[in-house]
Amino acid sequence: MKKHLLLSTLFLFILVSGFSQEISTYLSAPFPTNLTADPQGKSIAWVFNSEGERNIFFAKAPEYQTQKITDYKGDVGIDVGSLVFSPNGKTLAYVSGNSKNPAGEAANPAQLQVSTEFQIHLIDLESGKDQLLGPGSGPVFSPDGKTLIFKAGKDLKSISLENLQESPKTIFTARGNIQQYSFSPNGKLISFVSNRRDHSYIGLWDLENKTLSYPETSLDHDSYPAWSPDGSKLAYVRVPNVLNKLPFTSHKEANPWSIRVLDLATLKAKEVWKAPAGKGSVLVRDLPAENERLWWTPKGDLVFPWEGNGWVQLYAVNPKNGETKHLTRGFGIVEKVNTSFTKNELLLTTNIGDIERRKIISLDLTSYNLEDLTDPGKINWTPVRIENGLAYLSASAITPAWPMIRQYGGQKALAEELFPSDFPKNLVTPLGIDLIAEDGFKTRAQLFLPPNHDASKKYPAVIFIHGGSRRQMLLGFNYSQYYSNAYALQQYFAANGFIALTLNYRSGIGYGLDFREEDNYGAGGASEVQDLMAAADYLAGRPDVESSLIIPWGGSYGGFMTAHGLAQAPEKFLAGVDIHGVHNWNNDIPVFASWYAPEKFPEMAELAFKSSPMAYVENWKDPVLLIHGDDDRNVLFSESVELAEVLRKQGVEVEQLVFPDEVHSFILHKNWVAAYEAAIDFIQRQIQKQ
Repeated sequence: MKKHLLLSTLFLFILVSGFSQEISTYLSAPFPTNLTADPQGKSIAWVFNSEGERNIFFAKAPEYQTQKITDYKGDVGIDVGSLVFSPNGKTLAYVSGNSKNPAGEAANPAQLQVSTEFQIHLIDLESGKDQLLGPGSGPVFSPDGKTLIFKAGKDLKSISLENLQESPKTIFTARGNIQQYSFSPNGKLISFVSNRRDHSYIGLWDLENKTLSYPETSLDHDSYPAWSPDGSKLAYVRVPNVLNKLPFTSHKEANPWSIRVLDLATLKAKEVWKAPAGKGSVLVRDLPAENERLWWTPKGDLVFPWEGNGWVQLYAVNPKNGETKHLTRGFGIVEKVNTSFTKNELLLTTNIGDIERRKIISLDLTSYNLEDLTDPGKINWTPVRIENGLAYLSASAITPAWPMIRQYGGQKALAEELFPSDFPKNLVTPLGIDLIAEDGFKTRAQLFLPPNHDASKKYPAVIFIHGGSRRQMLLGFNYSQYYSNAYALQQYFAANGFIALTLNYRSGIGYGLDFREEDNYGAGGASEVQDLMAAADYLAGRPDVESSLIIPWGGSYGGFMTAHGLAQAPEKFLAGVDIHGVHNWNNDIPVFASWYAPEKFPEMAELAFKSSPMAYVENWKDPVLLIHGDDDRNVLFSESVELAEVLRKQGVEVEQLVFPDEVHSFILHKNWVAAYEAAIDFIQRQIQKQ
C-alpha cells in the first residue's frame, strides 16, 4: 500500500513537471563539423548538419560573414565532408556521399534511386560554381594547386585543375590498400602507405620519372609519413605486428614502436626514437579524434604523441642526437593536433587541466612554450588559425556545438541566426561524481538533477552508457554528434522528472592508460560491467531515487553494457533500451579482426563468450527495447535478431525498432528522433505499469 501511494505521488510529479517540449527540439540545433581554414588563414569553411540537411558554410576575413555555399535539401542521408582548400584559397574541394558495406553497397537509408557513393566536388569560391568531378574521396591538392589527387576504389587518381574537362587518370598501380598519401613540398613526389594487412610499407611515386619505389620494407607496419619542411626527409612510424591479439581486450605492452627518418638523397632510413619496453610501448591508435602522429618543427625536431607516463602527451625528439623533451605535462591527454598556417605552432585539443572537458592550447614550435586559448568551463575543439585570431568549435553544459571566432581579444559566434529560437531553455549543468565498483576500481559519472529538484521527492532514474568503448562523455555537449544527441536526451530526461546519470566506465578514454586498458575489460572478462552495477547501486542508495525504477540505455558498446546489466542483475533494473548492442563477442569480433575464428582459438572464444551478455541471458527478466539499422557495419544486425529470439523463448517482453538500410551512427536525422521517441515512450510505459 505504501509503495502504491509512493508511486502515485511519483507519477503525479512526473505529470505535473510535464513533457513540455518534444525531444526533436533538443536535437534541432545544426551540428558543425569539418572546420578548416585556407592556407593563408584568410577564410574558413565548415559543414552544418541541420536536422539531416548537410551544407557547407564559408566565412572570409575581415568581417567573417557566413555564407552557405552548397544547396543540398532535406534529410536525405547523404554525408558531406573532407573539406580542403586549394593552396591559393580560391577553391574548396569536398566529398559528398557515403561509405560502402562489405557487399560494396553505399549506405542509402533514404532509399534514394540515385547513387549515394562518394563523389568529389570543387567549389570556385569567387563564382560559387560547384563542379562534380566524379567518384572518389580523400582529396589532396598539389603544392602548386594545379593538380588534385584522390582515392577512387582501390586506385589513387589525379585530375588537372587547369583542364577539368579531362577525365581523372590513375596515377599508378600497386598492390595493397593505398592510404595516408601526400605530396612532397616541391610537388615532385607522392608518399603513401601501402597497407598489406599484416604489414605495411611507405611508398614513393616519382611524378617526373613515373617510378614506384618502397625505400625501406619490413615485416612491420610503417605508417603516418610526414615530410620535413624542405622535403629532404620523410619521417614515419614503425609498429611491429601483433599476432592474434583479440580486439576489445587490455593491451598495455607490446614490442615497442619507433620513429624512423628516410633521407631522400640516399634513400637510407634510420631509427631516431624508440619507445622503451613497458608503459607506452603500444602505439595508441583508437583515440577517435587523432589523425596524425608526426609533426616537423622549423628547427628540424619531430613532435610526436607518446604514452610513456600513462597519458597520451606530446614529446619532441632531435633526429640527429635522439635528445627527447616532454612538451605537455599534467593529468590528461592530447587528443588531436592541428597544424597552423604560421608553420611555427601546433594547436592542441586536450583535457589537461580540465579532465571532464576539452580545451585548446597553442604549442610554439621554437620555444615549446604553451599558451592556453580556451574558454574556461567550455568544451572547445578543432581549432584553426586565422589572421589575427582563431576559429574553433565550442559547446557548454547548456549550449550545443557551435563555430566561434576570436580576434583581438574578443570572440563571437558565427551564423547565430541559424540557431533555433525554440531550443530548450531549461537545461541543467551536470555534476561530476566518482563511483567505486565492487572490485575497488574508481570510475567517473555525471549526474543530471531535474530543474527545481526537490530532495524530498523520489524520481525515476536513467543511466546512459556510451559506446566505443574508447569514448568519454563530457560535462557538456559532446564534440561527436552521436554523443551530443545522447547528452541532449539525458537533458530531456532531467527536464521531465528523471534523475539522469551518465557513466564513464573503465576502458573509455580521457583518464589515462591504466583506466583505458584496465585488466579484464571487454572480451577479456567484461570487468567494466561492475561499473554499471556501481552506478545502479549509487542511484538506488540515493533518497531521491525510486530504486525500483532504474533504466539503463545506450548504443553499441553501451547496448552491450545495457544487455549485461539486464542479464546479470535484473533485480537492479526495471527495463532497458539496447541500441545496436553487441551480445556475443564471438559473433562480432571478426568484423574488426578478420583473422579471428572462434573454433581456431578455443580458449579465447570461451573467455569471450563468458564476457558476453549471452552467457547470462537465462537470468534476463526485464523488458527491453531493441533498436538497430540493418546496414550496420560495426555491430552485426544478427546480434539483435538472435537476442530477440532467445528472450522471446524465455517469455521476456521484447519491443523493437528497425531502420531499413541504416548504418551504425544513424545518417538520417528522422531516425535519431524516432529512436529517441521510441525510447522515451517505452520507458514511460514501463514506469506506468508499476
